[in-house]
Amino acid sequence: MTLQRARRALVAGLVVAATLVPVAGAVPAAATTLQQVMFVGNNWDGTVDVIAPSGGYAALGRINVVPDRTQRLWEIYLNPVKLAFYLGVQQGPGEGHDQLVDDMYTTPDGSALVVSRPSFADVVAIDLRTGALRWRFPVSGFRADHMAVSPDGTRVAVSASTSNTVHVLDIATGRQAGSFGTGDKPHENVYTAGGRYLWNMSIGEVNTALDDPWLDWTKGDRHITVVDTATFRTAKVIDMRQRLDAFGRSDLSDAVRPAVFTPDESTLYFQVSFFNGLVEYDVAADRITRVATLPKNPATSEDRTTWVNDSRHHGLSMSPDGTRVCVAGTMDDYATVVDRASLTPAALVPASKPYWATVSADGRDCVISESGADRVTAISFATGLKVATVAVGDHPQRIRLGRIATGWTAPH
Repeated sequence: MTLQRARRALVAGLVVAATLVPVAGAVPAAATTLQQVMFVGNNWDGTVDVIAPSGGYAALGRINVVPDRTQRLWEIYLNPVKLAFYLGVQQGPGEGHDQLVDDMYTTPDGSALVVSRPSFADVVAIDLRTGALRWRFPVSGFRADHMAVSPDGTRVAVSASTSNTVHVLDIATGRQAGSFGTGDKPHENVYTAGGRYLWNMSIGEVNTALDDPWLDWTKGDRHITVVDTATFRTAKVIDMRQRLDAFGRSDLSDAVRPAVFTPDESTLYFQVSFFNGLVEYDVAADRITRVATLPKNPATSEDRTTWVNDSRHHGLSMSPDGTRVCVAGTMDDYATVVDRASLTPAALVPASKPYWATVSADGRDCVISESGADRVTAISFATGLKVATVAVGDHPQRIRLGRIATGWTAPH
C-alpha cells in the first residue's frame, strides 16, 4: 500500500496498516480494524471512560490522561505566575478541583486520544495501547479549553482561554499549523463548509461575581470569529449583541455558549450565559429568527452568582435529521428534547447538573453528561424519554465519538 493510499484509508477510518520495527523471522502483523466508541471526559479525576457508542452504552475501559501529573505539578509549583493561574482555574471554573480533561478526540488511525487539559494549559496525545504521552503542546496563556477536530480528522483546534487565541494543531504530531486571535475567553469551536471555515465563540469573563445584567459590560468583548482554515485569516466577525438587540432581546447576554448547526448549516442554535433556553440564528440572513425560553426548575436559586461559570443551560446536540434539538438544562437539573418546528420541549428528564449533550453513533439518542451524579444518560430523540444510564468517573463533562482498535483493552 502506498503512503498516499494509506493516508486516505486512515482519514476514511477504514483500515490501518500496522507499522512494526522489522524483526528477523517475524511474521507481518495483520491489519488493525477500528470500532466506534464514545469517550467521556471526567474533568476532576483526569480520566476518560470509554463506553459503547449506542445501545446499552456498556463500559469498555478507562484511560488515565494525566500520566505526567507529578511532573506538571512540580513545574507549576516552581513558577509563581503559573501557580497563581493554576489556583485561579482550580478555585474558579474548577469549583475547588483541578480541571484535568476538558475535551478529547481520537487520531484518524485510532491509536491515540488527543486531550485538552485546562489546569495544565496544554494539549496531549495519549497512546491508547500503552497509556504513555506521544506529544504535548503547551497553549499560550494559562488554560486550555474546548476543542474541535477538522472533518478530515487531521487537525484539532483548541481554545487558549486566557490568551484569546485558538491554536490549530496537526493531530498526529502536535505541531501548530496556525493560530488566530478571538474575543475574550474563546470557548466553543465548530468547523463548517467541509472544514473550510472554523467558528469560535468567545464567552468573556465568567468567573467574577459581577453577574447583574447592568454589569454585563464588565464581561469583556464577546463575539463569534469565523476564520478561513487555509490562511487563518478572519472571514467574518459576528457580534450577537447587535443581533439580539435588533430582535428585541437586549436582556439576554451575548456570550455564546454551546452551539449546533442544522445538517445543511443554514441555521445555528446556541445557548447564552444566564439563560434557560436557546436562540435560533439564520446564517445567510445574518439575523436571529426565534428565541425559545425553556422551563425553570423552581428549586434553582435565582442568584446568578450561584450558577457555575455563568451557565444556566450548557449543552446542545441535534438529531441527524435536523428535526430535534437536545438541551442540557445544567442549573435546572434536567434535559429535554425540543421540536425544531415549534421549539417546544418534550418531557423534562431529571438529570444532575447535565453539562454536555452529544449524539449516539446510531443517531437515535441524545447522550448527556450528568456532572453532578458521575454518570451519562441517553435520551431517545424520538420519544424524549431516558433509555440508558451508565456510571463514569468524577465530574463528566465533554462526550465525543471516536475510533479505537477492535478488541481494545485499557492500558494498565
